[in-house]
Amino acid sequence: MTTRSAAFLASCALLFSSAAPSLSGQSVSSTTPAKTLTVEAIYAHGPIVGHPPQGLTWSPDGKHLTYLDGGELVDLDPATAKSHVLVSRAKLASLSGATSTETDADHRDRYKMASYLWAPDSAHLLFDASGRLWLYSLANGTGVQVGFTGTASGDDPKFSPNGEKLSFVHDHGLSVLNLKDAGTPANPVAPQPTPSTLNGEVDWVYLEELEVRSNYFWSPDSRALAFLQMNEDAVPQYPITDWIPTHAKVVDLQRYPQPGDPNPDVRVGVVGAGGGKTIWMKIPIKPGQDYIPRFGWADRRTVWIEVLTRDHKHRQLYFADATNGAAHLALEITDDKFLDDNYDVSVGDGSIVLTNWTDGHNHIYLYSYDQNNPLAGTAKLERQLTKGDFEVGDVSTVDYAGKLIKYVSHEGNALDQQLWQVTFDGDRKQLSTGAGTHDGNFAPAGTAFVDTQSTLMDPPTLRLCQDAGRCNTFWHTNALAAWNLHAPEQLEVKAHDGETLYATLLLPEGATSPASVPLIVNPYGGPAVQTIANRWGGESLLFDELLTQHGFAVLHADNRGAGGRGRAFGQAAYHNFGPVQLEDQLTVLDAALAKYPQLDPKRLGWWGWSWGGTFTLYALSHSDRFRTGVAVAPVTDWRNYDSIYTERYMSQPTEFPAGYKDFSPVNSAANLKGRLLIAQGTSDDNVHIENTVQYIQKLIEAQVPYDLQIYPRKTHSIAGPDVRTMLFNRILAQFETYLKPPVE
Repeated sequence: MTTRSAAFLASCALLFSSAAPSLSGQSVSSTTPAKTLTVEAIYAHGPIVGHPPQGLTWSPDGKHLTYLDGGELVDLDPATAKSHVLVSRAKLASLSGATSTETDADHRDRYKMASYLWAPDSAHLLFDASGRLWLYSLANGTGVQVGFTGTASGDDPKFSPNGEKLSFVHDHGLSVLNLKDAGTPANPVAPQPTPSTLNGEVDWVYLEELEVRSNYFWSPDSRALAFLQMNEDAVPQYPITDWIPTHAKVVDLQRYPQPGDPNPDVRVGVVGAGGGKTIWMKIPIKPGQDYIPRFGWADRRTVWIEVLTRDHKHRQLYFADATNGAAHLALEITDDKFLDDNYDVSVGDGSIVLTNWTDGHNHIYLYSYDQNNPLAGTAKLERQLTKGDFEVGDVSTVDYAGKLIKYVSHEGNALDQQLWQVTFDGDRKQLSTGAGTHDGNFAPAGTAFVDTQSTLMDPPTLRLCQDAGRCNTFWHTNALAAWNLHAPEQLEVKAHDGETLYATLLLPEGATSPASVPLIVNPYGGPAVQTIANRWGGESLLFDELLTQHGFAVLHADNRGAGGRGRAFGQAAYHNFGPVQLEDQLTVLDAALAKYPQLDPKRLGWWGWSWGGTFTLYALSHSDRFRTGVAVAPVTDWRNYDSIYTERYMSQPTEFPAGYKDFSPVNSAANLKGRLLIAQGTSDDNVHIENTVQYIQKLIEAQVPYDLQIYPRKTHSIAGPDVRTMLFNRILAQFETYLKPPVE
């Protein structure tokens, strides 16, 4: 349930926006009848809108912008915006490899693991084909396999800054290849001392809940590596089981700390590029409790390390001497509830750039330290670089030499996202134009960047920009024109405390008779995620359109606790995993019923995925207003979910036992009203299937009927055209059967 896992939410949670722009360039000729959507049309044959370019990557010299398109690697000249094929489909196919498991495929997609990297010389590419590492020369167009990681996902290959060496994760340790000596074997510089120790590898809970994408980094002089060691001896294991073979087998004993369990015991070490003795950084941290979510090199002699306390109330940044491990506290940020986990931190050249929500919104702060002696004293706050009633999102780049930061924010419209830059002096400039959501991919030097823009009803348009206002479109689609989609109605509703709740309502076209339309409520509802935003809704938007063509209306709302609205709004979820969220959803529901009399208050349904699935179970057992619901991959007992996410909001079970009891749907299953469908994949490594099994047991004990849809070997995303088609047909059938018939 990581908050910045947008890839999962885009495919599973229905993303709608109050700012509902018209379809630009998507109109249908009056003489051409609009196509009728089907589940098969949405899910069985790939995206209706096609595939935008994937893996957009700048070469280190900024002279190439490459991306994957239709099985080819395309090079876009930043100077002319002209494209050509850099690596052909045939050559790329010869370097490719099939991902070995459903979990590996899910991880590569969910966590955006790169399939290729540019070498520092901008003359070579590294292709990672499910662990087979191919070094490709642009000069002669050939690829040579230089290594094999033995890992289909999570091997995290990296070039040393001077390009002479290649590192990667192998057998839970770090290995280094000397590229200057072709054919020499990889050297394990940080080997695995025990079966439960990870050196430089990212474990599941850090990957999912702390947004960690790498746990090792090269020193600027290419002579050493800093890595995180995770000892998971005391972390409980969960058996991911394959039930398809005649003899069922455990395919993974996943280290998965649940609330109150021991966490991985972590420390940061520095080892030479050729191996040898590891120097451990002397950071004060509670073993098996606290976290190290971020670290890196401040200079070739100094490592910076961030510690997050287990209660999520303290962030501490230390400088440590890489030669002897001596450490010094540079700064600390605290909160009396929990710190926002959506933040960035960057260190270098005497400056620290970080974001936090101390003043009530997530903003950028600039600190300074003694560049000549980072361990000499504490960091000094120079200035707050952004300020106002808006949220700063991701910080894309920090240019220390140019003293310039590029980032995204909601400034000007809480439902839009624009690209911005700010100098270290605080001078700000907006880089993008036009309504909607803009994401930036910036060149390593200069002013060029890619602006990916979408709106609720418009799929992404990709533009190559030389600077603000000088852009050329290189990908766009009109594929939606034939479907004649309709934008939802905008709603803004006041919560009991006066907070504005943003929502949208999609109604069947032409349905105006009183109480003629059944309504489906479809929130995510969980903390730190903003689902009501002016960005392309993808397959989820299309499924909503399909529901309206079947006569249903669909309502979406972001309740308190959701992201993108500031500290007070977000912290409403602290020690409150149900009541405040349900109250807000019912407030929006009642406002919609009052405004649109064609909605039938006696025919209400609810569905959701992940936290939204949990919300379905909570709503149907704490309200008698809903005739049916669908819960996909729900957490049913918060003691079953992982420690980092759950304790951030709920503390540990011994500290908040009443909350774990009252907010876990398994304890209210006997009160379930309406017909329920639960769906889940048996290989879900995020929300384990034990949640569904335990909940069903309570339904059986209470003699409550239910429907169940199991997907063998599928993960949390339940990905794949065959199963997605089946799942969404099943969801549609649930509402057709139990919600559409009039109430007698």
